[in-house]
Amino acid sequence: MKASADTSKMKRQIYTMPDDIAEALADAGVSDAYDARPPYQQNDYVGWICRAKRAETRQKRMDQMIAELRMGAVYMRMVWKG
Repeated sequence: MKASADTSKMKRQIYTMPDDIAEALADAGVSDAYDARPPYQQNDYVGWICRAKRAETRQKRMDQMIAELRMGAVYMRMVWKG
């Protein structure tokens, strides 16, 4: 998650944005879409990707996040009305 996100009300573990995820967002042109999401979603995406044990799983999760950010109304394969 980006340092500028307000996490003061979150009770879950807060994850820092790794460089490879930030680069993937920028390369895909979805950084603004990511920044527009609520802090809990930003944190959930980063934590979910970082908890992957295999590189293949990590990449698959990054690809899913990018696809969902491009679609706009999807969050973790669920409809999101944000």
